[in-house]
Amino acid sequence: MSGIVEFGRGCIRQVLIGGRAYKAWIVFLLLAIGVGGVAYVRQAATGLIATNMRDDVSWAFYIGNFTFLVGVAAAAVLLVIPAYVYGWKPLKEVVVLGELLAISALTMCLLFILVDMGRPDRFLHIMPFFGTPNFPRSMLTWDALVLHTYLFVNLALVLYLLYKTYRGESYAKKIFLPLVLLSIPISISTHTVTAFLYNGMAARPYWNASILAPRFIASAFCSGPAVMIILFQILRRTNDFPIKDEAIWKIAELMSYAMFLNLFLLGAELFKEYYSATEHLAYTQYLWGGLHDVTGAPHTALVRYAWISLVCSVAAFGLFLVPRTRKDYRTLNLGCLLIWAGVYIEKGMGLIIPGFTPSTLGQIYEYTPTGTEWAIALGVFGIGFLVFTLLVKIAVPILVGTFRAPERAHAAPPAAVAGAPSP
Repeated sequence: MSGIVEFGRGCIRQVLIGGRAYKAWIVFLLLAIGVGGVAYVRQAATGLIATNMRDDVSWAFYIGNFTFLVGVAAAAVLLVIPAYVYGWKPLKEVVVLGELLAISALTMCLLFILVDMGRPDRFLHIMPFFGTPNFPRSMLTWDALVLHTYLFVNLALVLYLLYKTYRGESYAKKIFLPLVLLSIPISISTHTVTAFLYNGMAARPYWNASILAPRFIASAFCSGPAVMIILFQILRRTNDFPIKDEAIWKIAELMSYAMFLNLFLLGAELFKEYYSATEHLAYTQYLWGGLHDVTGAPHTALVRYAWISLVCSVAAFGLFLVPRTRKDYRTLNLGCLLIWAGVYIEKGMGLIIPGFTPSTLGQIYEYTPTGTEWAIALGVFGIGFLVFTLLVKIAVPILVGTFRAPERAHAAPPAAVAGAPSP
């Protein structure tokens, strides 16, 4: 027990020390959280009327961010499978960082659900075991269940692995490997259940597509690793964390396969909608070409977002498809930014809003986020980045051997980072 207490104290000391850049970054995140907190207090006081959501468009910017971040969290499995199932060492050395990103993304996911519900006490309606959810009928409750389970599994994996590394001990296979294997189906289920949450709504034809779940998973394997690649390079420069080029290039290669699948499924869905040309085509038309109301007035607020998303995704796929550009960090980083933008728009403005427009009564309400929504989103992202920053501030010194148990303080540091001690 004393070892655990000392570990906790050491973690606190790690997050309290740092250079000017680290302290400035923390202050910036706290300011962002403060801005979001003030905006949320205003929204809680006045109600969701402070947003631009209305009866016709009852899910919007918050749920779009939630959907995108579920994909970022689920993408950690792209590192776990090659690292622990196939034992590929370069990825095994960075898989912990992917799990830290998943923890941060899941934290933001749950916060976006919270702010979208209006009053905080409504969160109890989807909390398994603690609240009063409509279980097992409600898909939203299932979504909350898998998200919380995935969060706890990742926390258990990371804490156990870091503590064992801190102590200089080997992890117990009978504890660690079952958790790793359990995290794989749970990570896939997070985005699958989120997709079921959409396409289970019979009154929203835009989401009634059986390929929605595969599209969610394919896009997750594009956007999540894009964030990881950028973060890995930042950590390598700022923390002297020896992440191998082979690990980054392998992630980029896996991303190129996911990009192709994502674009293929998008094309299949567009062909189905336009070739069949049923009355349900209106939702897709609103996204890609706009609609005219009964007065003849055009409604094209989403068209530019749809085409920007497509151009970004296609351009990123081209950069990742060619090995030369995939292994050049300038074009690699450009591709990461493009695919991140493409999927972010696709999961936000391109998924949520067309599902509600036109409404079931044929009305067209054009939604755009208010300043309140942007401020609250800034606060949520601030919390997520703060969680990730603090976790990395603890994890990296443990992995490189500069933060160790007192009895190991005079031992020689490891020659290279290992994502886990050898069993």
